[in-house]
Parts: sequence; C-alpha cells; structure tokens
Amino acid sequence: MLRLADKQLNYSLEAAGAVLIEGPKWCGKTSTAENVAKSVLYMQDPDEAKENMIKADTKPSLLLEGETPRLLDEWQVAPVLWNAVRFAVDKRQERGQFILTGSVVPTRTDDMHSGTGRISRMKMGTMSLYESGESNGIISLSDLFDGKAEMHGASVVKGVEHLAFILARGGWPSAVTEKKEKIAYQKVYDYVEAVVNEDVSKIDGVEKNPDRVRSLMRSISRNISTEASTTTIMQDLRVNDESLSQVTIDAYINCLRRLFVIEDLPAWSPHLRSKRAIRTTSKRHFADPSIATASLRASPSKLMGDFKTFGMLFESLCIRDLRVYANSIDGNVYHYRDQVGVEIDAIIYLNDERWGAVEVKMGAGMIEEAAENLLKFSSNIDTSRTPKPSFLMVLTATEYAFQMKNGVWVVPLGCLRD
Repeated sequence: MLRLADKQLNYSLEAAGAVLIEGPKWCGKTSTAENVAKSVLYMQDPDEAKENMIKADTKPSLLLEGETPRLLDEWQVAPVLWNAVRFAVDKRQERGQFILTGSVVPTRTDDMHSGTGRISRMKMGTMSLYESGESNGIISLSDLFDGKAEMHGASVVKGVEHLAFILARGGWPSAVTEKKEKIAYQKVYDYVEAVVNEDVSKIDGVEKNPDRVRSLMRSISRNISTEASTTTIMQDLRVNDESLSQVTIDAYINCLRRLFVIEDLPAWSPHLRSKRAIRTTSKRHFADPSIATASLRASPSKLMGDFKTFGMLFESLCIRDLRVYANSIDGNVYHYRDQVGVEIDAIIYLNDERWGAVEVKMGAGMIEEAAENLLKFSSNIDTSRTPKPSFLMVLTATEYAFQMKNGVWVVPLGCLRD
C-alpha cells in the first residue's frame, strides 16, 4: 500500500542514527516501519511485556540488540529507551540504527535528553486520498511550487455521495481496505470509543469521565474548522453538565493532543503592506475528519442532509490531505485571518520559505469569489520581507482541474498529491 511516509522514512534513516515516527494509533506507523526494519521489538506484546519491562528497568541496552534498523514499537511504554537509543547512536556512530514508533506523547522526565542530532522526528497521519487511490495526483504541490503550468484533468471522486462516504470512512488503512462500508464505519466508531473509554485515562493514569470525553469530542466536532475557543466549548458542554470546569476541559484536551487525536491548525503571520493585526487563534481539527463524523454519528446520508456540517468537514478533509502532502515536501500547513475579516483556509509554507495560499470551496458557485479573495490577500503581502506566493489555489469537490485566466488554480481534492 502506497504511503508517502515510506519515502520520508528512508531518507531520514540515511540522515540520522534513529528516527521517531509519531502519530495517532491505527494510522499505519508500525506497518511503515516494519517495511524497512530488520528486527523488531514489540513493547506491547503480551507474551513478552513483563520480561521487556524487567530488561528496561535493569539493562535497557538488551532491548536494543538486533539487526538494524531495529524497530522499537510503542517505545513510550518504557521511556528509558529514549536515552538508551540516544546513547547507542552516540556510541555506534552509524546512521539508520533504530526506528521508534509511538501513539502517545510521553510525559517528559528531567533526565530525558532532547535527542537533537541523534534522533530525527517524523510525523505520520492517516491516508490522504492520493494514498488511498481516490486522487489521481495529476496536480502536484511540488510542481505548483516549481511553477509548472499546463496541468489539467478530471477528479476520480465522483459526486458528493462518494465524498460523504470518504469522510465517514476516513483515511485509516484498515478502513480504507475494508470492502463492506458499514464495517468500515464501525471501525472508526470503535476507534473513538477506545479513545473515550480507555486511552485518555491510560495516558496519565488519571481516570476520566467517558461521558465528558465523548461530549467534548462532539463539541469539537460541531466546531470543526473554526476558531472556537475553549470558553466556547465549555459553554457548549455546560448546557448538560453545569459542574464542568475550565481546568477539566483543558486537561481532557491536553490528553487528546498527547494521543494525536486533536491536531489544531495554527495561524500564519506574514509581513503585510498594511498595519492590520493578524489573529493568532488556531482552528479546531482532528487528526482525521472521520473522528468528527464518528463522534457525531454522522453517516453519509446524514451529511447529505446537513450541508453546513458537510462543508466544515470537507474543509477538515482538505487540511488533512494538505498536511500529508506538505509534510512529504518539507513543509507545514497554517491558516490566516486578520482583524478586518480577510481569511485564508490554508497556507502551505515550505522550510525554504516558499508558500502557497489555498481557499476551500465545495461547489463551483463560490470559486470566482474565492479566487478574488486570494488575489486580494496576496496583493497585501509585503514582498520585500515575505516572498510572493508560489501559487494561489481554490481546492474543491468539483470535477475538473485547471488554471484560471487570473492565474489562480482550481483543483479538485481528487486530483491533488504531494
């Protein structure tokens, strides 16, 4: 199964002694690592768990013995492995020694070193439409950044019904390969229930109220793709739970972040010609929009009857894919909003300082307005301090990809790739 992370992992192993792959559970981290690993340590293998923890407590270097690259799956079960890997990399002075995978951000201890210069970090998410075979990839972000023209074609996503199915199923590898639609949806429901009933309590050993966690995830789902504050979410939740405090909500949200369930979209701050104040509030997103559909129990048919929610979830789907593609080409994704209400849904910013701006619109009726907004926004960038954009794009659920006369690209999500 094609994963863009495969290429990134191979490159990282050539450049560093060890590579840490982080991301939500069930997104395919272990499978990607297993493809290149020559030996594997499964820290959560029930047959070996007790013995592995004894070794970790007494002589952690024993767990590092094996052919390299050696995979340490769910290493955070024994955080001491971090320093052990760091020391082994220093001692061996060789690249591509270890791969660490983790579905939880561990609590840092005072003796945990940063790993800088020894351990390369790599983020992995769920599958994009290009990886799941639901985008033909005829429009490449790399090509857009390089100024390529004369690209056009038709999307392989046929209609909003197909799109509603993709949203409800998500990009989880096991769901993508599932032939029965209802079972694919059930797998996402099971993922959410595991987070609600088990994972948020295991992460720090503090028991969480499953009903409150579930309500919190529903509230975030209703506010997906918005800048809703924790105060707004608290007011939403207090309708049915007056005793809920801000401290509790913050603690629950922090746990969901550490589990890579929540992945908010930060704001971008370019240099402008005008003296407008730029908003810095992040937008609410999950690691995959199917977490929102599952939390709301929003089936494809329900989405078809609620186009406002459908549109917000489509924007979140686009952000998910843009993150996967940007990560593959050494970039990140942000959003933009200023004090006068100018808003751009996504800014793809590469580490070499090139950038592109993207507006998300499901239907054809809003494309021209979105293109005008992009042009107006780009004209206010102070290009003496921030480079001019490499491209402007309207990302859609329509059928055809093409470049407008004004230079703005119209790209269906089913045509995009890294």
